[in-house]
Amino acid sequence: MSRIVADVAIVGAGLIGASAALALRRAGLEVVLVDRDASGAKASGVNFGGVRRQGRSLAQLPLAQRAHAIWPRLCELIGIDGEYVRSGHLKLARTPADLDALRAYKERTAAFDLGLEIIEGDAFRRRFPAFGPEIVGGSLCPEDGQANPRLVAPAFAQAAARAGVHLLEGACVLGLASAGERLRVELDDGSRVESDYVVNAAGAWGAEVAAWVGDRLPLMVKFPTMAVTEPLPPLVSVSIGIEGGGFYARQVARGNVVMGGGFGSALPAYRSRPGRAAIAALGRNAPQVLPALAQAHIVRFWSGREGYFEDKNPVIGFSPRAPRLLHAFGFSGAGFQISPAVGEMLAEMIQGLPTPEYSQAFAVERFAAAGPIQETSHEPGADT
Repeated sequence: MSRIVADVAIVGAGLIGASAALALRRAGLEVVLVDRDASGAKASGVNFGGVRRQGRSLAQLPLAQRAHAIWPRLCELIGIDGEYVRSGHLKLARTPADLDALRAYKERTAAFDLGLEIIEGDAFRRRFPAFGPEIVGGSLCPEDGQANPRLVAPAFAQAAARAGVHLLEGACVLGLASAGERLRVELDDGSRVESDYVVNAAGAWGAEVAAWVGDRLPLMVKFPTMAVTEPLPPLVSVSIGIEGGGFYARQVARGNVVMGGGFGSALPAYRSRPGRAAIAALGRNAPQVLPALAQAHIVRFWSGREGYFEDKNPVIGFSPRAPRLLHAFGFSGAGFQISPAVGEMLAEMIQGLPTPEYSQAFAVERFAAAGPIQETSHEPGADT
C-alpha cells in the first residue's frame, strides 16, 4: 500500500481535470491527477470538437470569452495546436422564426461583442452555396472555431505531467474519506492520496463521486451519436449547428465531415454505442442540410458518455457537506470550448483568488431538492 500526499487531488483526467491540474501546478501546488482510464479517453477525447461561444447561456459567456483568449495559445500551453482553427461557427435557420430567435440571441449577447452576423436570402446563398434549400439563413460567429479533441484532451494531461503533476492512469477511485483536516482518495490497488483539496472532475461519473459525501445531484447521463465521412471536396469552411438542435457538423482540412445528432445507449463496462434512431436521423438530416452528403460514405460511427443537467449549466462549486471538495462536472455536451478557462478558475477557487467569471447559475446549492442519477438515450441532440 502506498500513500501520496499532495495539496490537491483531482478525480478525472479529462479536459476539466487536466487543465485544472496544469493551472494549479503552474501556481506552485503539488497535484495528483487520477483517472480510471487513459487521460482524455472519455467525453473529452471523443466529442464533436466544436470550439464555440455562440449559443451559450449568458452565465457561461464570461468563461467562454476567457477560454477564447486561451485557445490560440495552445502551443505555448500544451505543446501542440490541437488542429485548432478559427473557422467560424454558423448556426443555421430553417424558418423565419428561427432567424428571429437568432436575432434575439444577438441582441441578448451584445455586451459580449461576439461579432454575430445574421445572413439570409441571396446574401446567404452567395456566401454558403452548399446548403440545401430548406436552410433560409444563419448567424455567423466569425471567430469561433473547431479543434481535434483526440489530440487536445490527452495533451493537457501530458503537459500537466511534464510540469510536475503526479498523473495516475488506470487507477480506479473507490471512495473519499476524511483524514484529519485532509481528504483521502482511496484507490482500487489499496493506495491512497491525502490532500488538502479534492476536485471532482469525473464527468459523467461526477454525481456518483458527489454522492460519496451526500451531495445528491440530478445528473442525466447521455450518449451522443457522431459520425465521420470519407474525405470529400470542400463543402463548408465553418463549423455548423442548427437553431433548435438536432444536427451539427464540421469539415476538417483533410476533407472528412464530422457530424452528429441524437443519442445512443449504454453498454456494460462504462461503454456506449451509437443509437439506431440517431443514425437514421443523421441519414435524413445531413443531406437536407448539405445535399452533397447524400452520396458520401460514412467511415465510422461512435458515441461517448456525457453528463447533463436539465438547465444545461454545469455544477462548479464547493460541496456544502465537504467544504474542501470542489465539484466541476455536468457540462451538458458543451464543455470542450470552456474547459481551459474552467481549469484556471478552479485553480483560483482553491487558492482563494477572485473568480470574476463565476456565476451562481453553476452553484451546487441550486439543486436543493436533488433527485436520483438518470441514464437517458432518447432526447434530441444539441449543437455540441
